[in-house]
Amino acid sequence: MTSSPGTPDSPQAGGVDVDTAWNNAPCPVLVVDADGTLIETNEAARRLIPLVPGDSITATAMPAWLAAADRTLRLAGTPVQAVSGEVAGRSFEAHPSACDDGIVVWWLLEDTDRRLAEQALRGERERAALLAEVSSALLSSLNVERCMTVTARMAAGHLADAAIIVAPAQGRRHPLTYARADGEVTQTQLPIDPRSVAGLAEALQGFPPVPARWIDPAELPGWAVPEGFDGPIGSVIVTPLPGHGVPAGVLILLRSSTHQAFSEGEEVFARLFAARAGVALSAARLYAEQRSITSTLMRELLPPRLERVHGVEYAGAYRAARDHERVGGDFYDVHPGTDADKETFVVLGDVAGKGLEAAVLTGKIRSVLHALLPLSADHQQVLSLLNGALLNSHHTRFATLVLASVTRRSGHVRLRLTSAGHLPPLIIRSDGRVEEAPTQGQLVGAMPDITSHSADVSLAPGETCLLYTDGITEASGGPLGDQFFGEERLRAALGPCARMPAEAVVERVQMLAAQWLGGGRHDDMASLAITNPAGGHGALHSVDGHHAGTARPKAVRR
Repeated sequence: MTSSPGTPDSPQAGGVDVDTAWNNAPCPVLVVDADGTLIETNEAARRLIPLVPGDSITATAMPAWLAAADRTLRLAGTPVQAVSGEVAGRSFEAHPSACDDGIVVWWLLEDTDRRLAEQALRGERERAALLAEVSSALLSSLNVERCMTVTARMAAGHLADAAIIVAPAQGRRHPLTYARADGEVTQTQLPIDPRSVAGLAEALQGFPPVPARWIDPAELPGWAVPEGFDGPIGSVIVTPLPGHGVPAGVLILLRSSTHQAFSEGEEVFARLFAARAGVALSAARLYAEQRSITSTLMRELLPPRLERVHGVEYAGAYRAARDHERVGGDFYDVHPGTDADKETFVVLGDVAGKGLEAAVLTGKIRSVLHALLPLSADHQQVLSLLNGALLNSHHTRFATLVLASVTRRSGHVRLRLTSAGHLPPLIIRSDGRVEEAPTQGQLVGAMPDITSHSADVSLAPGETCLLYTDGITEASGGPLGDQFFGEERLRAALGPCARMPAEAVVERVQMLAAQWLGGGRHDDMASLAITNPAGGHGALHSVDGHHAGTARPKAVRR
């Protein structure tokens, strides 16, 4: 070696002579003179680029990106930064070392592995970001149809040219959701044969997916291709949507023949995508089922809507202790008689406690009283049987009740009232007087034997009997914030309600109690008014749409 070309950081000036040391360099080295002619290459460079000394830097075999970098360096006259490009399918960074006599030494450092690692890292980051986006989008809704729409749209937009979600069969039909890459989504239900698509029947049962190469796109049935899908299908993925123990459906991905077929890595990522979507769909389906069950049970616990029955007006109002709840420990029911000559059985009660647990016991009490309707003429017997049922149940709560049997005779409404540890009903006379019905008794569900005393009351036209729970009289508030509304205020408020319709009476009671409360906490509040209408008995005889004479002796709840 006559002189050393130096290193990329400290090149030496002219007179470069590449000798044995250069040939042993671990990277390809090219030495180019000021005219752009190769004057020397080492062994590594010759294996990579088939050029020899004397060839031009612009020769065909020279990578274009390296020739362009050399030309740029000479035109600029200043050192340039390292450039990069591919040679024979490998990636290199070329670092120039400019010498004083115009000679440039190019050091080619291979970075193929680093670039592949960076590419893989970018791919993984993009997939992780997509999965996070999928999870965020899917978990933002518990609506099954909405989840299927989002899943199909995202699958078509990020994984394939089109996507189909096949949900578990409902009867003989499968709900299908189609999505194309342009974002259009359609849903329908069709009677399909899962065996018509390879791997679909197994995937619907939760078995692992079959490889995409096993599926012949030409054999796909018509229902498995979204309407408007362009071109023949090139490749297909069928992967299950795993749910919480039960498959949530199957995701079918379609890619046009004009695009690259699904790779093995894309199949793996499709399964990861399907796993996220399956969890969200399963949660949405479970929520929908529980909501349906809750709605069904809630209908049995909600107070009924009351109307006029056999010429007698009934109106009720209910407010749960917690504003976000619809049911609680207070309840009422009206069971119309089969005809105008039969008694209508009315009950208003208050179970110890509040919330859903108390509401469950009210449902049981209402069911027991419904079963005891044939005995409703004997209030004492009804209360004794109800008391026994409560004592034999696992509930540890007790309840107070007031029962009323109502008939209309000769323009007057006759009531037989029986209290079981409950507040006595108040009678609003037509002249504004408010009387207390003389009935009393023991609460049910606490003692083995109970007694009660019934009272007979007659309502002239325009008069009302009000049943209410202690949530009204014990509403705490007022000017000082800690005073009960009390029975005296309630009686005073009821005086002006003479000759009012039943609905107006309960609305006034609820409104006054609410005003007294302000924004304070309160117990369940229920009130029920039985009114002999001042204008006559009219022709409407129904509770919740069930007409007297045709309706069975039961209360209809909503």
